[in-house]
Amino acid sequence: MFANKSHRGLARAATIIARRGLSTLEGHPHIYVFPSHQLGSSSHILTLLPTSPPSPKLSIGTTTSIPPNPDSFTENHSFLAMLQSVLAEHAHEDPDVISQAQAMASTAGSGLGSGGVFFPQQKNRRAKGYGGGGGAGGDGAGGASAQGGMGGAGRGGWVHVSDRRNPPDYGRIAWPEDIFGSIEVDGEGKFAGGKGGYQPSGTYRIVTREGMLGLSPYLREKVVERLHREERSSR
Repeated sequence: MFANKSHRGLARAATIIARRGLSTLEGHPHIYVFPSHQLGSSSHILTLLPTSPPSPKLSIGTTTSIPPNPDSFTENHSFLAMLQSVLAEHAHEDPDVISQAQAMASTAGSGLGSGGVFFPQQKNRRAKGYGGGGGAGGDGAGGASAQGGMGGAGRGGWVHVSDRRNPPDYGRIAWPEDIFGSIEVDGEGKFAGGKGGYQPSGTYRIVTREGMLGLSPYLREKVVERLHREERSSR
């Protein structure tokens, strides 16, 4: 019995999970892991596509250790640019972002500031501690929040589109390194100009000490669709 428990514990501790002959990152079943023969046996390519061999141009990046960390991971700048392009096109359709916009327009949401809402006319003071901005331990004054935001129900403002890996506490916003970008909402909770004029934060990092890229199911689907189109066009 002890041996069985030990075996199960080791299985849970594995950082690469085999699925139908493919390896995925533990806790990220949609991120595939491939050895990178070009970069050496200790390197791995991380990608959202199951295609083997993987395309380095379409990968998230490479890492010299599993799980990846900020020191071992090298991002693919082309992927990050593509990711931001997809967010600019589809962020306003994401159920998470829509919920934030609706909360922002409500009376109850006028003081919410949870997850992605941030406020106007804040003084640019830096929060002490890791990340230097708002988030799980911040006050929302750092990063993209300097752009301004909502001051009350009916006034409109901006909401953040954030990574899911490190959800902020209630009443806080995500750390700058977890914020993909921001989207504008009017006083009725509708996206300005139809799509909200998405603006990249310029502070987002694919891998942090808190984990790796964590998109909502909707946005991940849109990113994978774009990657498949890019993959077909390159053949």
